[in-house]
Amino acid sequence: MTTAVKVTRVIKIGGRVQRDARLAGVLARLWAQAPRSFCVVHGGGETISTLQTQLGRAPVFVDGRRVTTEGDIEVLRMALSGVANKILVDSLRTKGTAAVGISGEDGSLIVARALNAAVLGCVGVPVDVNDGVVRTLLAGGFLPVISPVARNGEEEKGGALNVNADDAAAAIAASLDAEELLLISDVTGVIIDGVAASALSAEEAMHAIESGIATEGMVTKLRAALDALERGVPQVRIGGLDALLDASLGTALLATPQLA
Repeated sequence: MTTAVKVTRVIKIGGRVQRDARLAGVLARLWAQAPRSFCVVHGGGETISTLQTQLGRAPVFVDGRRVTTEGDIEVLRMALSGVANKILVDSLRTKGTAAVGISGEDGSLIVARALNAAVLGCVGVPVDVNDGVVRTLLAGGFLPVISPVARNGEEEKGGALNVNADDAAAAIAASLDAEELLLISDVTGVIIDGVAASALSAEEAMHAIESGIATEGMVTKLRAALDALERGVPQVRIGGLDALLDASLGTALLATPQLA
């Protein structure tokens, strides 16, 4: 039986933030302040694209999602579950944090279905999360660092699917009954009229998507944020690295809007 732990946060770290020299120190400080209370999900799109290019494969995107062939799955495993995951785990180890790197495939942590196989290939969306894997690591005093490569739940012979890290983090946060989902990237928040908004309602977030105010990666983040809210996560915050240690930073989206 898995030891009960209270997960307060799921933190998704974007690929560019992973190159910030401060990242490991910030996460280590947060872990020291609140051990066993959060897990980390990471992206790594640029690492994937670099490896694809080195292998003579041109990255292709449709509506912000990476077209992923069966051959590309091995590239994703190498880039995300291998390179990006282990670099982040090693950087945390140097700060004295007992981090363990896993992927969504391990223990069927993330089970996904194909989103649009005819157009996107092996790209999926989460349909189930085995949160016992994360809870077991946390109960043992380990910080889980998760690559979003997921198990293909529709393929009897096994296989994996490329799941966007924002989507993976949203599904994990909902499954863990986390109090907050943090989507950390290289921006200070959702930019509205040239300024990072301090808060957005679900309606305002959807308007930002539909009107084109939000573009590319921010659209993906907002959709993941809305999905997390719909799944029962009370709050989502989108912001930069400093938002990890300062709750006043970033753009907050709340499941229940606060009264003025």
